[in-house]
Amino acid sequence: MSIRDLIPWGRDNGNRGPTFYRDDQHNPVFSLHREVNRLFDDVFRSFDSLGSLPSFNAGWPKVEVSETAGDIKVTAEIPGIEEKDLEILLDDDVLTLRGEKRAESEDKERQFSERCYGRFERRIPLGYEVEQDKIEARFRNGVLTVVLPKSERAQSQVKRIAINH
Repeated sequence: MSIRDLIPWGRDNGNRGPTFYRDDQHNPVFSLHREVNRLFDDVFRSFDSLGSLPSFNAGWPKVEVSETAGDIKVTAEIPGIEEKDLEILLDDDVLTLRGEKRAESEDKERQFSERCYGRFERRIPLGYEVEQDKIEARFRNGVLTVVLPKSERAQSQVKRIAINH
């Protein structure tokens, strides 16, 4: 093998001169470079803001958080789980939803599944003090709804700011 074999352009292209390989479909090195970059981007994109390792069920269950002047309402979609396998905790103004989704059967013939099973934990920072003795939670048709009333102190700390023209 000579050094001329390593040059990334063709030597004999008729009368048109050398051909430079700048198109990914013709040059396998550029194609490999692009794919490796894409793989690294996918891996690092899956890291969450806390820097933990990526997991397949990160961000599950999906939640919706809404706020009014008097309370915070958290709704989570958790299909396929029973109420006894679900735990709701409030610690230091952080709501934690944790549980385990169990497989319904041991199907050894199954070749492909997009369903996820196993333990999950989702932490939701509230940003307000809540009245812990008045928290309500309902679990119906795979949807968990938690209503957290704000404390009087948290409600009084809200200040409306006027916009000057």
